[in-house]
Amino acid sequence: MLNKEQIKKLEIQASEICEKTVELIYSGGGGHIGGDLSEVDIMVSLFNYMKHDPKNPKWSGRDYFILSKGHSSETYYTLLSEYGYIDKTLLGKYGTFGSVLGGHPNKKIPGVEANTGSLGHGLGLASGIALALKRDGMPNRVYVLTGDGELGEGSNWEAMMSAAKYRLDNLTWIVDRNFLQISGQTEEVMPFVNLKKKAEAFGFKTVEINGHDYGQIFSALDIRGKGRPVCIIADTVKGKRLACAENRADWHHKTPTKEQVDQLKKDMDAYRKELA
Repeated sequence: MLNKEQIKKLEIQASEICEKTVELIYSGGGGHIGGDLSEVDIMVSLFNYMKHDPKNPKWSGRDYFILSKGHSSETYYTLLSEYGYIDKTLLGKYGTFGSVLGGHPNKKIPGVEANTGSLGHGLGLASGIALALKRDGMPNRVYVLTGDGELGEGSNWEAMMSAAKYRLDNLTWIVDRNFLQISGQTEEVMPFVNLKKKAEAFGFKTVEINGHDYGQIFSALDIRGKGRPVCIIADTVKGKRLACAENRADWHHKTPTKEQVDQLKKDMDAYRKELA
């Protein structure tokens, strides 16, 4: 269980990651900013929770992470830079011709386990890794983050059945449940009514949490299915912390203005002073 100081440290880190991610998108001339910001608290939690070693990205004892919603790569790049997987100078080349940091993450980048962004495949990839680890008797865990709009892809549901069949209790699937996708409200595009019950019916031990509450996130990450894979449905706000973008589908992919970036910096500075 996290104490107040640990939570404060995470909140400060998240505010900095948010700020740097928005700056990256601005300087690079584009990015999936809405989903980047809805996932910040989840991603910060994972990087603090998982077993990983930036100095040895292929360490055999590491936990595995798959960003299935690979279009929201900018938060991922920012964190990989902060933890030392990639040189910070690479961020300045994001989105330029020939740069390793493109619109979707790929395995050429240290710390990235799989090329992702073709939606609907991450959960299957993660299930395959979890199955291989289980059969090899390895204790590593596998974490996968999907979007909620992504669940319109049928391959996710096939992967869910497979994960349950093979009793992959070393697999934790997290849904970034921000209720928005590029076309609008998820419940209008393709309704996911009773998502928790659906995941449970497919064999997952399932919990629904506030995806911006660190106490709830870490408690959920501690859950073990005992013969069942785990699903964490994390209710989030698309565009979180960038006031002009919050809960707006038109900010799914957008470049902020300099004024909006400057305002975010002011807001985050004020937020950190309140926490201090």
